[in-house]
Amino acid sequence: MSNLPNCPECQSEYTYEDRGNFVCPECAFEWNNETTTETTEEGLVVKDVNGNLLADGDSVTVIKNLKVKGAQSDLKLGTKVKSIRLVEGDHNIDCKIDGFGPMKLKSEFVKKN
Repeated sequence: MSNLPNCPECQSEYTYEDRGNFVCPECAFEWNNETTTETTEEGLVVKDVNGNLLADGDSVTVIKNLKVKGAQSDLKLGTKVKSIRLVEGDHNIDCKIDGFGPMKLKSEFVKKN
């Protein structure tokens, strides 16, 4: 018995792996097996750009300049963010950044310290 995940679209258990992606034969949905956010029995799993697991309270560093809508300046490369909180959604990190205030970040733009 294989340990493949169920399809996130139709919950079919008949998924298979093809060239690093998972495929559902029932609804034809394809997804990458290295997704940055997954929901498992243990709860929310979020990975940084290097594939390291993130947890609530971790510190991360921004890996590229990010434009912030409504702000006078960009969020600069190398900005350190302390005590993050993981949430579900596209922007899966809630945090407070000194000089910017409350922010939502995508885990693909940070690395764990």
